[in-house]
Amino acid sequence: MNKNRYALIMAGGVGSRFWPVSRTEFPKQFIDFFGVGKTLIQSTYERFLNICLPENIFIVTNESYTELIKEQLPSLGENQILAEPLMRNTAPCIAYGAAKIAEINPDAVIVVAPSDHTISNLSAFIDAIDQSMNAASESDCLITLGIKPNRPDTGYGYIQFNDDTLENHNEINKVKIFTEKPNLELAKSFLQSGDFLWNAGIFIWSANAINKALQRHLPDMHEIFASGKTTFNTSSEKEFIANAYQLCTNISIDFGIMEKANNVYVLPSDFGWSDLGTWASIYEMAEKDYVGNAVIPSEQVMMYDSSNCMVNVPKEKLVILQGMHDYIVVESNNTLLICKRAEEQNVKNIVADVKAKFGGKFI
Repeated sequence: MNKNRYALIMAGGVGSRFWPVSRTEFPKQFIDFFGVGKTLIQSTYERFLNICLPENIFIVTNESYTELIKEQLPSLGENQILAEPLMRNTAPCIAYGAAKIAEINPDAVIVVAPSDHTISNLSAFIDAIDQSMNAASESDCLITLGIKPNRPDTGYGYIQFNDDTLENHNEINKVKIFTEKPNLELAKSFLQSGDFLWNAGIFIWSANAINKALQRHLPDMHEIFASGKTTFNTSSEKEFIANAYQLCTNISIDFGIMEKANNVYVLPSDFGWSDLGTWASIYEMAEKDYVGNAVIPSEQVMMYDSSNCMVNVPKEKLVILQGMHDYIVVESNNTLLICKRAEEQNVKNIVADVKAKFGGKFI
């Protein structure tokens, strides 16, 4: 396996759309949503063992989740967990990871990926990453994976590409523009045009290329982490990072770098990807009965005259549903949520209301 290949897995989110199962203290990346015996972060880590040496896989997370990381990924070394003292979006965590990895190996090629996505076609995923890492090792470029859309989805950002391709890599196209989540009519036109892809939030680049891009487009942030060069991978790193994050702007890598740089390319991909952003995405991927009910776990749930429901309840609880159609029913942490599947985007607002009324007790 190529010793220059590294993975940086982002695992700091709180997953509020999956409340009440996902809580601030125990967010969705640490949960086994499908009852398969592996949490999302464990599945992601295992996926990257096909691409990188175990010692070349790094997890960046909020420092409050470091013990959860150690419990769920016990083979990780202490130095492979990057603990963020504050939530500052994706640009600082990528800048931190890139600076730390570059100090270990200046020739590093890095894949950056979220910890909470699912991939159903592992071999196609490995091929896409392999292709992209080969290209990134040869060129000063920033590559992202774009998912070929199969429906006009309004829940994803989109990437438009043109006919220009990366030198010696005709399958990797130049990015024309990044587009925020569209309305339905716009999403339909994107699908029909054939030159738009879903933005999967998976990036591939050399340590050198991303650090150059940071220096050009986010110079203050680049300077912050460059100043800690001698502390990375030493006992002084934690103290340096605690101070560095106080100085960092809260900004995403998409807005800070990818939408501004002129050397951004996309590999159109199809490997059964889902970002598991909402309960609807869990429903889409889960096994269903003959009337469309997805019940996890199913041992003690009885359904009468009910269809197309997403049910996630404690395995020890007996649950009977009658006359429920197109509903989400979720119980966890002394909280019961029942809402229409069509209105599940409101869960985030519900969480805010619960917090305003009860404080952090149920959050």
